[in-house]
Amino acid sequence: MSVSAVSAVPAAAADSSVCAPLAVLGRDVTVPLVTGGEVTYAALDYAASAPALQRVWDDVAAYAPYYGSVHRGAGYLSQLSTDLFENSRKTVAEFLDCREGDQVVFTRSTTDSLNLLAAALPAGCEVFVFETEHHASLLPWRDARVTYLDAPRTPDEAVHTLERALADRDPYGPALVCVTGASNVTGELWPVRELAAAAHAHGARIVLDAAQLAPHHPVSVRELDVDWVAFSGHKLYAPFGSGVLAGRSDWLREAEPYLAGGGASRKVTRRPKEAGGGVDVEWHDTAARHEAGSPNVIGVYSIAAACKALTEAGFDELVAREQYLIRTVREGLAEVPAVRVLSLFGDDAPRVGVISFVVDGWNSSHFAAALSAEYGIGVRDGLFCAHPLVRTLLGGESDEPGECGAPEAAPGEKSLNAIRVSFGAGTPDEHVERFVRAVKELVADGARWNYRTEDGRCVPDTSAAA
Repeated sequence: MSVSAVSAVPAAAADSSVCAPLAVLGRDVTVPLVTGGEVTYAALDYAASAPALQRVWDDVAAYAPYYGSVHRGAGYLSQLSTDLFENSRKTVAEFLDCREGDQVVFTRSTTDSLNLLAAALPAGCEVFVFETEHHASLLPWRDARVTYLDAPRTPDEAVHTLERALADRDPYGPALVCVTGASNVTGELWPVRELAAAAHAHGARIVLDAAQLAPHHPVSVRELDVDWVAFSGHKLYAPFGSGVLAGRSDWLREAEPYLAGGGASRKVTRRPKEAGGGVDVEWHDTAARHEAGSPNVIGVYSIAAACKALTEAGFDELVAREQYLIRTVREGLAEVPAVRVLSLFGDDAPRVGVISFVVDGWNSSHFAAALSAEYGIGVRDGLFCAHPLVRTLLGGESDEPGECGAPEAAPGEKSLNAIRVSFGAGTPDEHVERFVRAVKELVADGARWNYRTEDGRCVPDTSAAA
């Protein structure tokens, strides 16, 4: 069974000359080096937050003078902002290839989207989720009966594991499967279409966490046959705090509003005093039902602008170029025996530009600090808000030290954490080439500076050089 979340690009077809990196904010920012001088910052932490596309920033800046309230005003700017807000909803629906009748609900983030869906689950709903998920997908289901599935080691095993779990459930009750499209730790693509088929064959629905997939590949709700998809704007090259939950409307329409307030209510009336007073509320049955309060119009528009920019740039070209960058990094790391790249599905698994690794003899926080301080390279270290997965990949026990970005071990001491390098449509070749060179130099020669632990982080010791 193939991984069919998206089609993989053959290595031979991937070439940096396919297209130039897209222009992003901060591409010319310089940062100081602890060893002296400055260097252009290499932002290689896209999996956490991707830099905003210049095109998106320009679109938002052009709209900003016309900013107004939405759904409430008779004035020109209010009407303009309302049209922009609702047209952004249509743009996102087109970007995701939604079905007729699907709703696009704007939220704060992927985490917010999945918590909204968790609050909308029908009574008695069972949830099935792999331990490999990001905490945004792993933790929201607090009021449901949850089955946590062990980490699979192949795409086939993922499908078979889900099928076995679903076969044991109550066949008449509601059920939901939550799965990632691309791992935020390994970058590996998951067999989304096959998992959706397995879910539907057993009467369950499925929600796709596309936070790491949507910025790198087209996501079609129709083709993947998922019931819902969630993603964040800040990973899709859009600034500001906004996110999306898109998919089937029935559970959302029947659920209590995620927030109670203006915008979610269609009609509010006061009960007769002799009946005890109080109010009766008629809620909207559209996406507005879960969008109470004044929405983040600029954030929503920035997501729509990013969707348009990526579509117009052409995902085929963007994917091909990213595959070249992935190959450059992986081949470079393979030349360093001390480096171990983390993987669930193996070296040949299709993946996006997210790679995590550990280095023998190094605390991962120390290594990441040296990359930043001595080379101007921004990566991430820790457990990446996917603690069970990273612990499984590193073979650690659940009570060993290691936190999401804040390991307790001092420089040189072993801790249960890893280093993650991630990149995308705005990454220049030079950034990944500098990263590979820096890894080789640090492993061969060691750090050129002393480091210490401060407030749980590894930082350069400014008192003396190594």
